Amino acid sequence: MAEDRKTTSSGVEWRVTMPDNHSSSGRAEQGVEWQVKVPEGSTVKVEHETSLVVRAWARMVQFLVRRKDMFIGFLKNAWKLGVDDPRKVLHGLKVGLALALVSLFYYTRPLYEGVGGAAMWAVMTVVVVFEYTVGGCLYKGFNRATATSTAGAIALGVHWVAHKSGKQFEPVILSGSVFLLASAATFSRFVPTIKTKFDYGITIFILTYSLVAVSGYRVDALLQMAQQRVSTISIGIFICLCVCIMIRPVWAGQELHLLITRNMDKLAASLEGCIEEYFEEDSGTEKEKKSQGYKAVLNSKASEESQANLARWEPRHGRFGFRHPWSEYLKVGVTMRYTAYCLEALNGCINSDVQAAISVKKCLSDECKKLGTQCAMVLKELSNSIKEMAQSSRLELLVCDMNLAVQDLQDALRSLPSQLQKEALQAAQVQKTSISSAIITSVKNENIVAMPLMEVLPVITMASLLIEISLRIEGIVDAVESLADLSEFKPVSDEKPAKVSPSDDDASIAAQGSETKKTIPEV
Repeated sequence: MAEDRKTTSSGVEWRVTMPDNHSSSGRAEQGVEWQVKVPEGSTVKVEHETSLVVRAWARMVQFLVRRKDMFIGFLKNAWKLGVDDPRKVLHGLKVGLALALVSLFYYTRPLYEGVGGAAMWAVMTVVVVFEYTVGGCLYKGFNRATATSTAGAIALGVHWVAHKSGKQFEPVILSGSVFLLASAATFSRFVPTIKTKFDYGITIFILTYSLVAVSGYRVDALLQMAQQRVSTISIGIFICLCVCIMIRPVWAGQELHLLITRNMDKLAASLEGCIEEYFEEDSGTEKEKKSQGYKAVLNSKASEESQANLARWEPRHGRFGFRHPWSEYLKVGVTMRYTAYCLEALNGCINSDVQAAISVKKCLSDECKKLGTQCAMVLKELSNSIKEMAQSSRLELLVCDMNLAVQDLQDALRSLPSQLQKEALQAAQVQKTSISSAIITSVKNENIVAMPLMEVLPVITMASLLIEISLRIEGIVDAVESLADLSEFKPVSDEKPAKVSPSDDDASIAAQGSETKKTIPEV
């Protein structure tokens, strides 16, 4: 028997007893003996090795728990999305209703026999044409109807010419026409005007022409097949338009109108948040979130262009006419983004590592806060004017106040060196020390007083950006005024002061006379 002993640093003794090597049967019968001797007052934790099955089961349970959490999170996000905008839930129900209505042409035998086996084309049309807004539905419906009819007519003409040319030249003519028309139509999609208005129609044209031209080579009743497809596609488009317009319609023009006003309010709130965050020491998360509103303005370009393009297809609805100047909304959006870029630079000054001294900030805090407030008031008034579609009677006065605030800030910047000089002199007299590394100097009693550059430059940059923002806001004012003229906003109502009756005049005069009589003895 072989014995092996080991003692650890904690006093635990391990002893292993093994049988001799020459007796394999004895080793099998006796086995290996383990003995552990633990000192008094100590504890030993025995860890058992988990089996492969247990570890696999634990991993599977962990995987299922993660998937469960992801599914619950998805349901919460979907519920929040539906609560925030119930129109999206209604849109899903409208699509389901349109598909249920168009499927009757496939399930009902009289309707199915009327359109033949092409009833499935109506279902496909509903799927690809139905959009969230009325403008999107009209845009896709018009493009699909026009492209389908045009491509079908051209395909029938080319098929007739190819059929008259004989069996040998028929496949050559059909293949050549597909090649030429598909190449020309695909190239036309790069033209900006066609891509903006008829991109979807060009795609449907290529698809329809290729299907009719290729399938017509093996089909005898090509005219009947084309007629059935055109009729079923028309039925699908008609059902889409009826459901989209008659059941709680969502207008792209109205969405664009609201988007512009929301972005303008966010721009005003972001400007106020930046000023508060810069000049106040306690900046919380709410103020930081408020100052980031300009990012929504910067990211709204694609949405504005898409909604303006779809709004051109919509009929007259609400306060918007058929030829409403939707392009002017894009100009307003451009000027707002031009201002938002300056706000982004202003936010960069707030988050910069190099900050001005608190004493330097106090020199311009009142003027900067006043200018920021006036700029925000102008933006809010513009937003309210667009929202109500009425010209503002206070806009000119607010713009004048903003310009006066700009002049006050410019005057404060001119007087900043002398103001800093006075503060530096007072500090030097109190501390009886001299200030070196000067950029702002003045000579008084043959003593040089100065202020370090890095303590003054950040606040001057802040003030310069505020002045630039006020100039860019004037560009927004011009764009909104142009929109108001073309959209025929309601003019400013000239409100006359209420007439005072003679009896009221006599009573007021008598009251004033009695007050003067009372004050005479007191004097």
